[in-house]
Amino acid sequence: MNFCEAKSEVKQLLNKVNPSELPKLLNWIRNSDEFDELLSDNKTVILRNISNELRVSVPADAMFPSETTAHCKMQQCSRPTVHVDSFLYDEDQVDSLCEEGTMSRSYCLTCGSYRTAPLDFISHSFSISELQFLFENVLPDLSGRMLVDVGSRLGAVLYGVLHTDVCLQDILLQNTDILIMNNVFEFFMEPSEQVRAWRFIMENFRKKGSLLVTVPSLLESLNTLQQEALQPGWVEELPVDYDVYLGRDTDPEAFRQIHLYRVI
Repeated sequence: MNFCEAKSEVKQLLNKVNPSELPKLLNWIRNSDEFDELLSDNKTVILRNISNELRVSVPADAMFPSETTAHCKMQQCSRPTVHVDSFLYDEDQVDSLCEEGTMSRSYCLTCGSYRTAPLDFISHSFSISELQFLFENVLPDLSGRMLVDVGSRLGAVLYGVLHTDVCLQDILLQNTDILIMNNVFEFFMEPSEQVRAWRFIMENFRKKGSLLVTVPSLLESLNTLQQEALQPGWVEELPVDYDVYLGRDTDPEAFRQIHLYRVI
């Protein structure tokens, strides 16, 4: 059954529902955990199990003392910012930690007072729902293709063993079919180093038809560096269908940060 057929079936079913019961049914569709469970599959369960195992093996903020540049960049943000890894903690888990007092969503504007403001949260990893969206709705079948995730951190996108500077991997990039870059430079490199890395990628990731996934968009990343000369003329942006429902706790705006390009 395709989308149009399913849509017609749903409409016919809703027409049969007692009008007084229809609001209850629609509310169940929107908010019930039961409905979300129907959308769950074994792949999602595996990802959640990996997340659960990793959560007890890394620091609460999933950052290490060696990530000095990232720590400094967060301290320079206009508002207090903390790292909450989206792959390890979903919204329900963050709420639970806040209720326990282990985490807070607010900071004190005047120490000792009730004047508080919301903290900014940042993640350097895809959430489980973002991974589902990426692999099921954005990327094609990856059979026989080489995928490279620059800055894989905890391995949410791809578990790998290559511990090196991407700017030393020209041969790897020249043979890559899918390149994924989730906000990999801004918090981990100084601007001059970011420019160097972008130039290297543009010079070597040039196999025609290869796909590039970035968060945020190339335009935003390069404009931040004020590098008009690095505007992405070697790729074209492809349309992405963001109108996908993956559960009531998903963040549609997070999906819209995922951009897909093709090397031309």
